[in-house]
Amino acid sequence: MAQVEIAFEAPAVDWWVLTPQIILVGAALGLLLVASLAPRALPGWVSTIVTIGTGAAAAIVAAVQWTVWDAAPRPTLNGAFVSDGFSLLLTVLVGAGLVMTALVAHSALDRYDMAPPEFAALLLASAAGAVVMAGANDLIVLFLGLESLSIALYVLIALAGRRASARESAMKYFVLGAFSSAFFLYGIALVYGSTGSTNLSGIGGFLFGSIGPTRESDYLLLVGIALLLVGLGFKVAAVPFHFWAPDVYEGAPSPVTGYLASIAKAAGFAALARVLYVAVFEQSTAWTPIMVGLAFATLAVGAIMAICQNDVKRMLAYSSISHAGFVLVGLSAVPAASGLVQWAEEGGGDAVSSSVFYLITYSFMALGSFAVLSVVGAELRSSEADASAHAYSRYGGLARRRPVLALAFTVLLLAQAGVPFTAGFVAKFEVILASINAEGYVLAAVAMVTAVVSAFAYLRVVLAMYAPEGSADGDDSTPTARPGRPRWGGLPLTSVFAISLAVAVTVVVGVFPQTLIEWSRDAVLSIIP
Repeated sequence: MAQVEIAFEAPAVDWWVLTPQIILVGAALGLLLVASLAPRALPGWVSTIVTIGTGAAAAIVAAVQWTVWDAAPRPTLNGAFVSDGFSLLLTVLVGAGLVMTALVAHSALDRYDMAPPEFAALLLASAAGAVVMAGANDLIVLFLGLESLSIALYVLIALAGRRASARESAMKYFVLGAFSSAFFLYGIALVYGSTGSTNLSGIGGFLFGSIGPTRESDYLLLVGIALLLVGLGFKVAAVPFHFWAPDVYEGAPSPVTGYLASIAKAAGFAALARVLYVAVFEQSTAWTPIMVGLAFATLAVGAIMAICQNDVKRMLAYSSISHAGFVLVGLSAVPAASGLVQWAEEGGGDAVSSSVFYLITYSFMALGSFAVLSVVGAELRSSEADASAHAYSRYGGLARRRPVLALAFTVLLLAQAGVPFTAGFVAKFEVILASINAEGYVLAAVAMVTAVVSAFAYLRVVLAMYAPEGSADGDDSTPTARPGRPRWGGLPLTSVFAISLAVAVTVVVGVFPQTLIEWSRDAVLSIIP
């Protein structure tokens, strides 16, 4: 019998495209190797410097690639991964989030009893997964990025093992995350069965060339899309897949919570945008009502539940859900168009770019807000192990004890409420305008009403901080960090840097938003085939 020889041709790899991921993964592995071989435990500042340097390097490389390639798509790995303006802008955001999280965590690792090398390595590994999700052009690669991000986050939350709330939060996040991954995998199988491809561009091309009478495989495709939305809806904490968020956010260490609310959420939305607008846009008439319903429920539940909380950390958790609803408003603003190019010409690019703009601005606001919570937790000598660690009463009189910290927190809270001359106001205005342009008047009205409702929750914290009577739980104690660490006004210097950066971005973008709006628009236009 004649033997048939099958030649295997390995896909070409453009290493320059993969440089940000290589930097992140290489730094994580290198740090673990050095920490395991070192005769003594590495000082905490070594891990912090490595994380900050790695995040900055990945962001700088992505910015250089944007400058060199002008946001043009550059695929590699046989089209399974693509570097374009969309992925590069999100990579810069991930790098900035890494830097800010490392700065905040530097003064908090002792309090949570977390080993610095392990914390830094897990943080870098999760960031690599986020970057992969932002540039994935294949559902299998997207799943690998999703799991890399999620598994590292499970362990990051549980790393503060002496706190029962952290262990409980990690287990809850893990169990629900496993279910969502199963839904996502089943969705991949159904989409592959109905289109014959897992490549996002291949799926989009197949659907574009097969528009016609409804076939049996179309129903499989719709079910597959619905399951993909379930998996990604869990990652972005969209209602009704949000039940894990308040408990996990409350139990996780504050620096990790800020990372969860910003970078992890941004990665989930980046993946969702690629799936909807690169792969299955031709089925937009089917998934647009679902997205509108998710946005409506997420806005309403997040806003209403936020004002019912008596704990600042849980309030910010439900607030994060509400902000996810605003991002969904932009993603669901699909004008009636016959194709992807016409969609872009009729303003669809502006709709999705408004969501990207919202993601970026909210990420800085969330990172800064949870950085303040981390500092306040140390200020009150709290291990955040008890349920009332961040009760409103503990913030009473904060403006008297720490006026600059209270002012920074006020700016970040007012920005989340959408006060003019802040990035939050511009972001809300952009997504609501996109919804109006797509004739989604009801959803736009709901978004405006929920913005007003959410403002009550933020103003309640501001009033508590500036209340003249002060808090019974507050005192003038200093954070429980090592005495030798640099301080400014009694606060950890690294946290001061992170909070200052968040406030600066929030104010500057609020006053001069046009540059970031244009970057977001260019990034979104780069994903259009």
